[in-house]
Amino acid sequence: MRVGVYVDGYNLYYGGRGIVGGSGIAGWRWLDVRRLAENTVDRHSGWRDASVARVVFRTARISGASHPAGTRDQNVYLRALKEARSVDVIELGRYVNRVATAPLAVKGARGKPEVATAGWPIMIQDSSGQPVPDARFMVSVARREEKGSDVNVASHLLLDLLYERVDAVVVVSNDSDLAFPIEQARRRCPVGVVNPTRNYVAGALSADAGAGVGGHWWWQLTADDLKSAQLPARVGKLSRPPGW
Repeated sequence: MRVGVYVDGYNLYYGGRGIVGGSGIAGWRWLDVRRLAENTVDRHSGWRDASVARVVFRTARISGASHPAGTRDQNVYLRALKEARSVDVIELGRYVNRVATAPLAVKGARGKPEVATAGWPIMIQDSSGQPVPDARFMVSVARREEKGSDVNVASHLLLDLLYERVDAVVVVSNDSDLAFPIEQARRRCPVGVVNPTRNYVAGALSADAGAGVGGHWWWQLTADDLKSAQLPARVGKLSRPPGW
């Protein structure tokens, strides 16, 4: 069974950072993507004679103007992935910087936003000096959005099925925008969904294990999964960045 693995690198990085306990934790970023995929398929898929035949890694380059050290480290890592043949395809998207306006909010239950309203010691009055109960605070913030991940992951997955390059697929993402291509894939082959975050699997990515052709499964990555699938400290002339 030829398995294609499709990785949303943006979701994996930020999700993995939460899994291991924060941005200052070392020992997980220098990730061997193919090894992680092989370990996960071997241990959790239940598929017989499964072999990872194709790994597509989707990411976007960090802006050198805003984060030069991060850009250097990322360039080293992407080169190491190619040198080690840890991935077959690196599909690059882009970051878009925007200014967004929205109500001020705090993190509530299960990470969902709760809009903050006026209350002591900060209250809002109208022009006549009367209090405005439950007034909202509007804020303007800089946002950096990563564009293209879900579209490119979905495109590679569906094209590989169309041209019969794979017999089963694994998607490493918890992005509900991938619900439709994953649903279509389940009608044609067994599908594994690997959640690279601490959150519950997105409801849109859930299904019956026997839906379509059946043989589907789900797994939520752990810190041990990430730390046990690292590239060698040196890959050719490339060295693991400090703190990775």
